[in-house]
Amino acid sequence: MMRLFLNGLAANAGAGLTYIRNVVPHLSASGGVQTTVALSPSLRSEFGSPPNISFLEVESRGAGQRFWREQTTLSQMVQRSRADVLISTGNFALRRSPVPQILLSGNSLYTSSDFYRDLRARREYRMWLGTHVRGFFAKRSVRWADCTVAPSEAFAADLRQWTGGNVISIYHGFDHDAFFRDQTPLPAAIAQKILPADGALRLLFVSHYNYYRNFETLLRSLPLLKGHLKNRKIRLFLTCQLSSGANPGSYRTTTAANMIPELGIGDEVVELGTVPYNLLHHVYHSCDIYVTAAYAETFAHPVVEAMASGRPIVASNLGVHREICGSAGLYFDRFSPEGLAEQVLKIVSAPDLARSQGERGRARSHDFSWHRHVQQIVSLAQSL
Repeated sequence: MMRLFLNGLAANAGAGLTYIRNVVPHLSASGGVQTTVALSPSLRSEFGSPPNISFLEVESRGAGQRFWREQTTLSQMVQRSRADVLISTGNFALRRSPVPQILLSGNSLYTSSDFYRDLRARREYRMWLGTHVRGFFAKRSVRWADCTVAPSEAFAADLRQWTGGNVISIYHGFDHDAFFRDQTPLPAAIAQKILPADGALRLLFVSHYNYYRNFETLLRSLPLLKGHLKNRKIRLFLTCQLSSGANPGSYRTTTAANMIPELGIGDEVVELGTVPYNLLHHVYHSCDIYVTAAYAETFAHPVVEAMASGRPIVASNLGVHREICGSAGLYFDRFSPEGLAEQVLKIVSAPDLARSQGERGRARSHDFSWHRHVQQIVSLAQSL
């Protein structure tokens, strides 16, 4: 039996949580594999007692404290678990790992010139410096690991160019049955925000607020759409709140929040707030088009969820988006609200295009599987 040690201490929001929640059940079902999973106490309660899995609860606050704890105590944890291979999530590897190590790298901000430029424009100098410091260790981590895994070939290519290290791509997965299983209705507070939009063009963007998802370009496209669709209402649904303290991280929502009254789009922007993941499929099915103006991505789980829900995609012209969506998407320059509006209007004016995009998206979404992902990771571990 092979023994794995999965360091999931970085799983506290977004893609990190999605990854751990989906991978642990499939590791449990993998024959001939025993896995020790290190994670935060707050996350431990979600998993119960799955077979072939043991948990280590480790409290850590912030990336700096977590990195220090990993470098000083993780080696002993790995040795005590008698693991054959260490799988490090969260972009940072263990220096001098006692066993072969796979690094899962999923943060494109360290390689994004757009992000550094954006931070300077916003005068976020502390965040700019912190990202550079974390990027320094993320770059070293690729060298420390025996193999680094990126969730898309586009991001793997960026990492190879940035580090010169051994980087391969293994797609993240998607579980259709699990995503659509829960038919519990949406909470009334959320449903009441969606129902009044009957007859409107419903756009959806799924993300908590941060800078690299480029909310501002998305908001600037709405007055342009209003100008073209004079006889039809428009609603942009956001699964976050553009208010201070309502989002993870230290991203300030002030600029985006102030744009709404300045652009006169108070009626068009609907802030749903956080939607429980098991009920998110209701929101996708309630909308017409999924839109994203992100200027940095590594995989983009929501576009896969949108494709699985049969929604046409309008996405920024990133290599990752083109790789993941393929012909199910229409693309625009990431900082062009005019380009975004133009692609949305193409879909609105051509029902056959919207239908065919939805069908291609459903088919494409089946190319992503958590079971297949875990099989490939286990196979890689065995080769090490």
